[in-house]
Amino acid sequence: QKLVGKSTHRQQSTNQDLVESLVHRQHLAELKNLLEQLHTGDIAYILEALPFTDRMTLWQLIKQERGGDVLLEVSEPVRENLIDALSPEDLMTTLNQMDADDLAYIADEIPEEALHARQETLTTDDQNWLRSALTYEEDTVGFLMSNEMVVVYETDTLELAAKTLRSFAELPIHNDQLFAVDRRGLLKGVLSLQTLLLKEPALPVQKVMSTDFVKFSPYDDASDASQAFERYDLVSAPVVNERGKLIGRLTVDVVMDYIREETTEDVLSMAGVSGEEDLFAPILKSMQNRGLWLIVNLFAAIMISRIIGLFEGTITHIIALAALMPIVANIGGNTGNQTGALIIRAITLGQINSKNTFYLVRKELCVSALNGAVIGIIVGLFAYIVYQSLALACVIALSMLLTLTVAALVGLAVPIVLEKIGRDPALGSSIITTAMADSFGFFIFLGLASLFLV
Repeated sequence: QKLVGKSTHRQQSTNQDLVESLVHRQHLAELKNLLEQLHTGDIAYILEALPFTDRMTLWQLIKQERGGDVLLEVSEPVRENLIDALSPEDLMTTLNQMDADDLAYIADEIPEEALHARQETLTTDDQNWLRSALTYEEDTVGFLMSNEMVVVYETDTLELAAKTLRSFAELPIHNDQLFAVDRRGLLKGVLSLQTLLLKEPALPVQKVMSTDFVKFSPYDDASDASQAFERYDLVSAPVVNERGKLIGRLTVDVVMDYIREETTEDVLSMAGVSGEEDLFAPILKSMQNRGLWLIVNLFAAIMISRIIGLFEGTITHIIALAALMPIVANIGGNTGNQTGALIIRAITLGQINSKNTFYLVRKELCVSALNGAVIGIIVGLFAYIVYQSLALACVIALSMLLTLTVAALVGLAVPIVLEKIGRDPALGSSIITTAMADSFGFFIFLGLASLFLV
């Protein structure tokens, strides 16, 4: 379409403006027709892959009907970018397409005035729900739960429960079970759709409902809940307060979104990016997002250069050391990052505790020592073949053994220490681990060379 537009613009005619306007309108109509055939998730995916100008062109075509749904599907940085770009009128049009659950999910990104204005148009029950949802921390079950669920009384018959189900104009998403409560609203059990369909309609719910089910508190950690969903293959699960009263429902789609966001954040944090970034964000914003850890990396590089500077005389005396130094840095840094990645995953899954830490340290030391011995022999043979020096070969071999062992310890320590002080164990761990492993590696290699070769 852009190529056609440029070609039309280059052509000279008496009705140039009219022709260009007609071509532009035709293109918009074609785009709108294509968008109408796409799933909301596909539209969100396309918006994330477009530069800002094209992104806003497509947004104008979907805002009136599906703007709210698309805004929920796009990644957080793209959502913030869109919200900032929308006029107050367009933003309210989009917010009016969202229910209380949706508003609670993105409340932190909506301007306070707009959120308050939309809240005033909700029903009293939805207003109360939204106010309650906004009291929960971001990484808790309460923040992720929904109030859309099917509730029946435990004393109802299955026939009455089925009638309650049919009374809904549209069933809540991922509705695989009904929640059975008593007259006080306390959760007593869950009734699967399979049981509802296959059992005799005259049976009471309390006779066939399951009382052995997974439930959550709104204050439970969202990462723990996501692990439970994976472990027990859950589609939905009830959320109850401290008195056992049913207050909401957690669903697999929200949990999957949470897992994706956390995984993306961890990967970026390990690389030293402060948070998820819009690929087409303004240059200054992207620079700020990445700059902090680059500065940290710079100071780490300066520290490494000073360590090397301590052995300047040794390197000048034996030029071969300069050629072998990158091998030490590369293998040591990779070893530390391998160990660090495994530890971060274990911390995330809750697999590390005070009882197994010593065993884990011992195991990683053994693995790194064995790898160090094998790689040390290979590098030693390489050094002997190239430089015909047995002493140099022995020094580089011993250096690799010690460097890999120390690098593994660093890879273990960095995420564990970050977690102990209340920080994200993935936050900059790759940069920190690489810098420390390189520093120790150079110090060990050049130190041994100074002792035995000079």
